[in-house]
Amino acid sequence: MKEYDIFVPLRYNDGTVIAVDKFQQLQSALLGQFGGLTYFPQANQGFWRLGDLTYRDEIVIYRVISSDPRKAKPFLRALKEQLKVELNQEEILIVERDVNTL
Repeated sequence: MKEYDIFVPLRYNDGTVIAVDKFQQLQSALLGQFGGLTYFPQANQGFWRLGDLTYRDEIVIYRVISSDPRKAKPFLRALKEQLKVELNQEEILIVERDVNTL
């Protein structure tokens, strides 16, 4: 079983707030694919360095769990590319972890 965290920025690179409907569409797509999700709505800050510059983003996190990673990975790869275009991002971070449930 795998767990995936999708880190989604709250603003475009120019500082404009991303519309709520983009998040609703993402939630709907994840719910349709995985049958459930966890949404961490509190804004988190992400930092990364490129050369001498440090960048900062405000993000929210969506978490999904899949018992079939062979189906999940192609879906998430396509979703990542879609989000990069729709949200005008250089990168969208998706983290994969092995999980066990009780």
